[in-house]
Amino acid sequence: MANQENILKRYWIMLKRPHKAALGILLGLGFISGIIFWGAFNTGLAATNQEEFCIGCHEMRNNVYQEYKETIHYSNRSGVRATCPDCHVPKDWNHKIIRKIQASKEVWGKLTGLIDTREKFVAHRKDLALREWKRMKDNDSRECRNCHNFEYMDFSEQGKRSRVQHSTALEKGEKTCIDCHKGIAHELPDMEGVEGWD
Repeated sequence: MANQENILKRYWIMLKRPHKAALGILLGLGFISGIIFWGAFNTGLAATNQEEFCIGCHEMRNNVYQEYKETIHYSNRSGVRATCPDCHVPKDWNHKIIRKIQASKEVWGKLTGLIDTREKFVAHRKDLALREWKRMKDNDSRECRNCHNFEYMDFSEQGKRSRVQHSTALEKGEKTCIDCHKGIAHELPDMEGVEGWD
């Protein structure tokens, strides 16, 4: 009986003051697990920021992607191409994570079949566009500015209308890219009933 009590006391002491080797092993395993988790998380994040991922579902591939292929963002004289993530996912980490969390609603729409046919997509298109335009307006067209920057624009090379609009926007700072460039990469939805549209 005394022998069992001694064993329990030693075990209790060991639990209260773990052996240095055990503590080192535990910390090492935690560190390695953290690296593996972080690597897997970043790999998943990078994989979901590829155009192939974006058009992996037929809702995007058969609708907005087909429209986008007809625009200057897809094919142009300079050969610079904007992909889906360039316009719809922020580059900086904090905003990217926030956008990915917001995108979970889109994944839910995919899983529940909200827009799984062309007819359903067209029926929801206005709401989808309005939500995306609001997001871009709220963030001052952050993703547009990854490629387009007033500081580097040569207004003398632009048409008269563009020159006036861009220089006014730069001077006053009241508008952002999406205010004037709705429908630049995708067809506009039927805007009947939306305030501000003729």
